[in-house]
Amino acid sequence: MDAAPRTPRGHYLRTARPWRAAGYLAGSPLTGIPVLLALVLLATAGAALGPVVIGLPLLALLGLAGIPTAAVERRRLRLVAPDPGRAPAPGRAPDPARARDLGPTATPHRTPPEPGLLAWARLRYREQATWRELAYAVLHGFLLWWIDLVAVGTLLGLPLLLLTTPLQLAFSADGEVKVIKLWLVASYPAAFAFAVAGAVLLPALLYPLGAFAGARAALTRAFLAPRERELQGLLAEVTRSRARLVDAFEAERRRIERDLHDGAQQRLVALTMTLGLARLDVPPGPLADQLAAAHDEAGKVLGELRELIHGIHPQVLTDYGLTGALADVAERSAVPVDTDLADGLPRLPESVEAAAYFGVCEALANIGRHSGAARAAVTARHTGAALLIDVRDDGRGGADPAAGSGLTGLADRIAVLDGTLTITSPSGGPTVLSLEIPCPVSSL
Repeated sequence: MDAAPRTPRGHYLRTARPWRAAGYLAGSPLTGIPVLLALVLLATAGAALGPVVIGLPLLALLGLAGIPTAAVERRRLRLVAPDPGRAPAPGRAPDPARARDLGPTATPHRTPPEPGLLAWARLRYREQATWRELAYAVLHGFLLWWIDLVAVGTLLGLPLLLLTTPLQLAFSADGEVKVIKLWLVASYPAAFAFAVAGAVLLPALLYPLGAFAGARAALTRAFLAPRERELQGLLAEVTRSRARLVDAFEAERRRIERDLHDGAQQRLVALTMTLGLARLDVPPGPLADQLAAAHDEAGKVLGELRELIHGIHPQVLTDYGLTGALADVAERSAVPVDTDLADGLPRLPESVEAAAYFGVCEALANIGRHSGAARAAVTARHTGAALLIDVRDDGRGGADPAAGSGLTGLADRIAVLDGTLTITSPSGGPTVLSLEIPCPVSSL
């Protein structure tokens, strides 16, 4: 878990961190008082109405009272404990599944496996995080917000009272004011002396104020931050949900491809044939020329539609698997491509085949547009546990995934399948793009 970035001591007062710390502590009563009232009311009403059954739901609700409290406290925690993003390893494209905010301000709760309030409550009662949050709610409602209020009132309120001494004296009805109930001030020179003391004391006390806010935030994280096991579960859940979305997306792509192939394409074929037959029946003249132009245009539209269908989901991938699809895209590449497909790849899950295919398509398209390469090579093999693909070219090198070449989107797609995309591209070449996707073999 990454720590918050440290600010050099001499620059602390020139940042917003002291005031964020003050805001964090001053906002504590705004959540602590409602939590205290809610806990007392739920416990009292539940205990009083327990014998008549209606109190049991109130006591059950009391067990979940820490969940909304923790949600608000995690948001407040961002004032003093932002979660910095992690940079990808050198040569590795970003992995969105792992770059998500799963730091100390992330929720530790999992998504219920089925919809409904009962399933949600059943899961929450089984999670350790629920009881940690309840313990924090009790501690916060009965104790912590009091301490925060005293701390911010002492460390920030005292110098502010001193600073406003001249103003207090100006509005005093009897021409004198008692500063913090200790010193009687009746003249403006003395009032301004106290103001100067406040101006000196304020920056000095901002340091202990920030230190106290940091300690208070650490206590909050100790109760509310996800544990390592919970983080692993959340990452696994994110990966599974994204994989389901990819499967649904691929199914929708295939449906669109099938509808275009069986519907619009067949009607265009029939239209093209009808125009061709009409050309044979019309004598030479202006009408024949118009029919010829319409026939040619229909043929061009049909060709564009076939390219569109191929880009949505190539039929060769469905019919012949990844081996045939990679051989096909290598033949259609603008740069000559040598292929080494390890004597044929096994049939893999459809989402894996689609991601690998479009990954190679993107890599070869980038080679043709940007690399200046004379030749490229595609190597693919399945180890039994993972699909490994390397795309190499002899171009100028210097490929940058962040330069808008489409590699970032490709990395996103590979990461959904828990795979990795690695790029090695020194200046002067060669460039090697490597895909690794863990996957079982569906059939051999």
